[in-house]
Amino acid sequence: MVVGAGIAGLTCAHRIHRARPDVTLVVLDAGDAAGGKIRTTEIGGLAVDEAADAFLARGGVAVRLCEELGLADRLVSPAERRAFVFRHGALHRFPEAMVLGVPTDLDTLAATGLVSEAGIARAAADLTMPADGPDAPASGEDESVGALVRRRVGDEIFEAFVGPLLSGVNAGDADELSLAAGAPQLAAAVADQPSLIAGLRAQRAAALATNPDPDAPVFHGLRGGTQTLTGALVDALPDGAVRTGVRVGALTTGNGCYELTTTSGPTGAIDTIAADAVVLATPSDATAALVEELDPGLADDLAALEWADVVMVTFVARRDDIDHPLDGSGFLVSDGEGLLMSACSFGSTKWAHWAPDAPGSPGERVVLRVSAGRHHDRRANELDDEALTKQLREELADVIGWHGDPVATRVSRWNRALPQYRPGHLERARAWKDRAATHPGLFLTGASYFGLGIPACITDATATAAAVVDQLAPISSKASKEQSP
Repeated sequence: MVVGAGIAGLTCAHRIHRARPDVTLVVLDAGDAAGGKIRTTEIGGLAVDEAADAFLARGGVAVRLCEELGLADRLVSPAERRAFVFRHGALHRFPEAMVLGVPTDLDTLAATGLVSEAGIARAAADLTMPADGPDAPASGEDESVGALVRRRVGDEIFEAFVGPLLSGVNAGDADELSLAAGAPQLAAAVADQPSLIAGLRAQRAAALATNPDPDAPVFHGLRGGTQTLTGALVDALPDGAVRTGVRVGALTTGNGCYELTTTSGPTGAIDTIAADAVVLATPSDATAALVEELDPGLADDLAALEWADVVMVTFVARRDDIDHPLDGSGFLVSDGEGLLMSACSFGSTKWAHWAPDAPGSPGERVVLRVSAGRHHDRRANELDDEALTKQLREELADVIGWHGDPVATRVSRWNRALPQYRPGHLERARAWKDRAATHPGLFLTGASYFGLGIPACITDATATAAAVVDQLAPISSKASKEQSP
């Protein structure tokens, strides 16, 4: 039994089914469709994602899964990589030679004029500063991204680039974000030497030595949207294995197996399902409610993980109504600029198949995807759809010169969208999984644990499936024959 039909739950189910096609497998989800926070719907004649529209190419786990599912010919990479940052009241090209917003070429950064001379000098001090200091963590101790970046390269770099970029990734505050969980690339850069800039330069050099192609994709998307991937996972499972609109209540044990109480349908029909093994691929707060009766201590720990709510507003606009050339993938908003929006993607520039001149595209129309909402900024959640879209349109008028009415508008509200990894998160997540393992046949997977994003969820789900298969091997009970793992 897998509870949760997002990318983690579906990947885990797929891996279990591939390894043990003889086992009856059921995936339950309370939503009206599989996919979780991966959703692609039509707007303005185009299939446009309502949340994630891409995944990291690095590591290749998502690419390999797409290839395995026969989606290789649908993989696409952004047509435009360059982005902007809204800083000092205007759009500027995001400086080159940066890693997660940390500069590796200070001369290039200085030439942009986006950082003061004092800010450049403070960043340069990183190259000679010792590792130890009153603010440095003990060896092996996790700290926040903000603590590292501010200590090594200064406040100005953090507030101009690193904070906005990582806040866009996890909708939180990079001053509170776990370095190990939220920015492991930065953690690795200072693992063997003190300078953050020097460490990142070494990483870039090593990456170029391995793959010298400067045009190698950093991200991939799927023509037809990311829901193509979750849809293919559903199709790869046995008919009827995925059941949506089914809410799981208490998880208990009895008769040598797990028992799950479910409600479904318009009448709220109640049923009990038995399972030899249960994978909870649900957000931590939902998982906490499911295991409360089985393990109150684990439930309390899981419920303590905080989540951020975000809103994605998609506009389809007439190209002639926008003054800006839209010659980039979009823009981030630096801290302190006073905007409600945190980022805007120029979707029809970023993705060639959304471009106004692409085959099948409604000509002369462009797609703008605007993000708003962070963990400590609930203004977007407090506005109704009309007020929210009005304010964002006014901000876009100021930033990119949009002076027309939208052809189409879509508001996608994602409550409890992104977990907030605090320092020490990975250690806590390992403890949660270890605690679950004290209940044979109970497993946890998903974004609550070891990383955000599609590749991270695929990786964790694959490892979880392997553990499930290891435990399934000796199991022989009536539940395995009659119900599901």
